[in-house]
Amino acid sequence: MERRYQSLDTVRGFALVSMILYHAAWDLVYMFGVDWPWYRSFAAHVWQQSICWTFILLSGYCFALGRHQFRRGLTVFSGGALITAVTWVFMPENLVLFGVLTLLGSSMLLANGFQPLFQRVPPRVGLAGSFLLFLVLRDVNAGYLGFEGTRIFRFWDGARNLGTAFVGFPPADFFSTDYFSFLPWFFLFLTGYFLFRLRPEEAEGTRRVPLVTAMGRHSLLIYMLHQPAVYALEWVGHFLLTGATV
Repeated sequence: MERRYQSLDTVRGFALVSMILYHAAWDLVYMFGVDWPWYRSFAAHVWQQSICWTFILLSGYCFALGRHQFRRGLTVFSGGALITAVTWVFMPENLVLFGVLTLLGSSMLLANGFQPLFQRVPPRVGLAGSFLLFLVLRDVNAGYLGFEGTRIFRFWDGARNLGTAFVGFPPADFFSTDYFSFLPWFFLFLTGYFLFRLRPEEAEGTRRVPLVTAMGRHSLLIYMLHQPAVYALEWVGHFLLTGATV
């Protein structure tokens, strides 16, 4: 089991490094006013998506082999609630509501309750069905069935509130700097879950990069702390270079 976790921790660690770099760039553009047009390009969007896809797939994959899944889900969900509370009080202009930790915690809690049902689904059927549902629901936040702008069907645009925003149907005035609704992302989580059930032996190899693997092993703590740490470093650098504060 230890060999399995080292390999997964290494992948998670590289995703963390990529995420820290991405968020450092976000701070430079949106908090320090750096004019960087590339950061708003499609290539930057692909970079951002590669990070969140990796984390969500890994979360579902590791859920299938982990223990204490309910406790883990509650811990991750509580981490998301803490980030929401801190940003709401201290940084309302950068509010995080229904962020990735809220999604992952909710997915773990729901999957824990329905795991006996999921275990009865053949892995290939579950993998294909989950990923297909993720693709066709990819644009649900915009009110459509479809993937990355390919619109198949428009949902009824009825009354919406915070409850529907959690599911995937935000109201027009909804705002969050990190928004991962339950739909479609829960199905990407399930894709990772069924991927483990289909190919558990592929996790057996040991691929260890000392610092990166250690980061992956403590991913939740690093996620909680990286943004204020990165901002503080950039603020010091900005002050030393310009003498101005933000």
